[in-house]
Amino acid sequence: MSERNALRRRIRAWLILFIVCLVLSGLTAFPLVTELRWANSLVSHAWLARVGEGLDQADAQYPFLLYGTDWLAFAHLVIAVFFYGVLRDPVRNIWIIEAGMIACAGVIPLALFCGPIRGIPFGWSLIDMSFGVFGVIPLVALRRLVKRLEALPATA
Repeated sequence: MSERNALRRRIRAWLILFIVCLVLSGLTAFPLVTELRWANSLVSHAWLARVGEGLDQADAQYPFLLYGTDWLAFAHLVIAVFFYGVLRDPVRNIWIIEAGMIACAGVIPLALFCGPIRGIPFGWSLIDMSFGVFGVIPLVALRRLVKRLEALPATA
Protein backbone atom coordinates (compact mmCIF):
# COMPACT_ATOMS: atom_id res chain seq x y z
CA MET A 1 0.00 0.00 0.00
CA SER A 2 1.34 3.44 -0.92
CA GLU A 3 2.07 6.04 1.74
CA ARG A 4 -0.67 8.24 0.23
CA ASN A 5 -3.26 5.47 0.62
CA ALA A 6 -2.08 4.67 4.14
CA LEU A 7 -2.44 8.32 5.14
CA ARG A 8 -5.89 8.51 3.57
CA ARG A 9 -6.97 5.44 5.55
CA ARG A 10 -5.72 6.93 8.82
CA ILE A 11 -7.39 10.26 8.05
CA ARG A 12 -10.63 8.44 7.27
CA ALA A 13 -10.46 6.45 10.55
CA TRP A 14 -9.87 9.58 12.68
CA LEU A 15 -12.63 11.44 10.82
CA ILE A 16 -15.15 8.66 11.26
CA LEU A 17 -14.35 8.50 14.98
CA PHE A 18 -14.76 12.27 15.31
CA ILE A 19 -17.98 12.38 13.28
CA VAL A 20 -19.52 9.49 15.23
CA CYS A 21 -18.66 11.20 18.54
CA LEU A 22 -20.15 14.49 17.33
CA VAL A 23 -23.35 12.78 16.19
CA LEU A 24 -23.68 10.82 19.45
CA SER A 25 -23.06 13.96 21.46
CA GLY A 26 -25.76 15.72 19.46
CA LEU A 27 -28.27 12.92 19.73
CA THR A 28 -27.91 12.78 23.50
CA ALA A 29 -29.02 16.42 23.77
CA PHE A 30 -32.54 15.61 22.51
CA PRO A 31 -33.78 13.36 25.37
CA LEU A 32 -32.25 15.34 28.27
CA VAL A 33 -35.22 14.95 30.61
CA THR A 34 -35.29 11.17 30.17
CA GLU A 35 -31.50 10.91 30.43
CA LEU A 36 -31.42 12.87 33.69
CA ARG A 37 -34.20 10.75 35.17
CA TRP A 38 -32.22 7.65 34.21
CA ALA A 39 -28.96 9.09 35.60
CA ASN A 40 -30.64 10.07 38.85
CA SER A 41 -32.09 6.58 39.23
CA LEU A 42 -28.56 5.16 39.00
CA VAL A 43 -26.53 7.75 40.92
CA SER A 44 -27.29 9.79 43.99
CA HIS A 45 -25.65 13.18 43.43
CA ALA A 46 -26.96 16.54 44.64
CA TRP A 47 -26.09 18.46 41.47
CA LEU A 48 -27.58 15.82 39.16
CA ALA A 49 -30.72 15.77 41.29
CA ARG A 50 -30.99 19.56 41.06
CA VAL A 51 -30.50 19.55 37.30
CA GLY A 52 -33.06 16.75 36.95
CA GLU A 53 -35.56 18.65 39.06
CA GLY A 54 -35.00 21.79 36.99
CA LEU A 55 -35.46 19.91 33.73
CA ASP A 56 -38.61 18.21 35.04
CA GLN A 57 -40.08 21.57 36.04
CA ALA A 58 -39.09 23.20 32.76
CA ASP A 59 -40.55 20.27 30.82
CA ALA A 60 -43.82 20.40 32.77
CA GLN A 61 -44.29 24.19 32.92
CA TYR A 62 -42.09 25.69 30.20
CA PRO A 63 -41.28 22.99 27.63
CA PHE A 64 -40.28 25.64 25.10
CA LEU A 65 -37.09 26.21 27.14
CA LEU A 66 -35.92 22.74 26.16
CA TYR A 67 -36.14 23.81 22.52
CA GLY A 68 -32.71 25.38 23.11
CA THR A 69 -31.20 21.96 23.73
CA ASP A 70 -32.88 20.70 20.55
CA TRP A 71 -30.97 23.39 18.69
CA LEU A 72 -27.80 22.37 20.51
CA ALA A 73 -28.33 18.83 19.29
CA PHE A 74 -29.04 20.05 15.76
CA ALA A 75 -25.86 22.16 15.79
CA HIS A 76 -23.78 19.07 16.64
CA LEU A 77 -25.34 17.20 13.73
CA VAL A 78 -24.73 20.10 11.32
CA ILE A 79 -21.11 20.41 12.42
CA ALA A 80 -20.68 16.69 11.79
CA VAL A 81 -21.94 17.21 8.23
CA PHE A 82 -19.20 19.77 7.58
CA PHE A 83 -16.59 17.13 8.33
CA TYR A 84 -17.88 15.15 5.35
CA GLY A 85 -16.01 17.73 3.28
CA VAL A 86 -12.78 16.60 4.90
CA LEU A 87 -13.62 13.00 4.00
CA ARG A 88 -14.02 14.05 0.36
CA ASP A 89 -10.89 16.19 0.08
CA PRO A 90 -8.79 16.44 3.23
CA VAL A 91 -6.12 18.77 1.83
CA ARG A 92 -8.53 21.29 0.31
CA ASN A 93 -10.84 21.20 3.33
CA ILE A 94 -8.26 21.32 6.13
CA TRP A 95 -9.89 24.61 7.14
CA ILE A 96 -12.79 22.58 8.55
CA ILE A 97 -10.41 20.75 10.87
CA GLU A 98 -8.82 24.03 11.90
CA ALA A 99 -12.23 25.61 12.54
CA GLY A 100 -13.07 22.60 14.72
CA MET A 101 -9.85 23.13 16.66
CA ILE A 102 -10.77 26.78 17.25
CA ALA A 103 -14.24 25.71 18.42
CA CYS A 104 -12.69 23.21 20.85
CA ALA A 105 -10.45 25.97 22.23
CA GLY A 106 -13.51 28.20 22.59
CA VAL A 107 -15.21 25.70 24.87
CA ILE A 108 -12.80 26.55 27.69
CA PRO A 109 -13.42 30.33 28.00
CA LEU A 110 -17.14 29.78 27.44
CA ALA A 111 -17.32 27.31 30.35
CA LEU A 112 -15.14 29.53 32.55
CA PHE A 113 -17.21 32.64 31.82
CA CYS A 114 -20.78 31.32 31.49
CA GLY A 115 -20.55 28.53 34.08
CA PRO A 116 -20.33 30.87 37.08
CA ILE A 117 -22.99 33.19 35.62
CA ARG A 118 -25.40 30.24 35.34
CA GLY A 119 -24.50 28.82 38.76
CA ILE A 120 -22.70 25.75 37.40
CA PRO A 121 -20.33 24.19 39.96
CA PHE A 122 -16.70 24.52 38.88
CA GLY A 123 -16.23 20.74 38.79
CA TRP A 124 -19.00 20.47 36.21
CA SER A 125 -17.46 23.29 34.20
CA LEU A 126 -14.28 21.20 34.14
CA ILE A 127 -16.31 18.34 32.66
CA ASP A 128 -17.64 20.73 30.01
CA MET A 129 -14.10 21.93 29.27
CA SER A 130 -12.97 18.34 28.83
CA PHE A 131 -15.12 18.15 25.69
CA GLY A 132 -12.91 20.80 24.13
CA VAL A 133 -9.72 19.18 25.38
CA PHE A 134 -10.64 15.67 24.25
CA GLY A 135 -12.31 16.93 21.08
CA VAL A 136 -9.15 18.65 19.90
CA ILE A 137 -7.04 15.46 20.17
CA PRO A 138 -8.39 13.76 17.04
CA LEU A 139 -8.41 17.12 15.24
CA VAL A 140 -4.72 17.71 15.97
CA ALA A 141 -3.96 14.18 14.75
CA LEU A 142 -6.06 14.81 11.63
CA ARG A 143 -4.36 18.11 10.85
CA ARG A 144 -0.91 16.49 11.12
CA LEU A 145 -1.95 13.63 8.85
CA VAL A 146 -3.47 15.99 6.28
CA LYS A 147 -0.31 18.15 6.31
CA ARG A 148 1.75 14.97 5.68
CA LEU A 149 -0.59 14.03 2.84
CA GLU A 150 -0.28 17.51 1.37
CA ALA A 151 3.53 17.31 1.48
CA LEU A 152 3.65 14.10 -0.53
CA PRO A 153 4.56 14.49 -4.19
CA ALA A 154 1.57 14.41 -6.51
CA THR A 155 0.98 11.09 -8.23
CA ALA A 156 0.99 10.96 -12.01
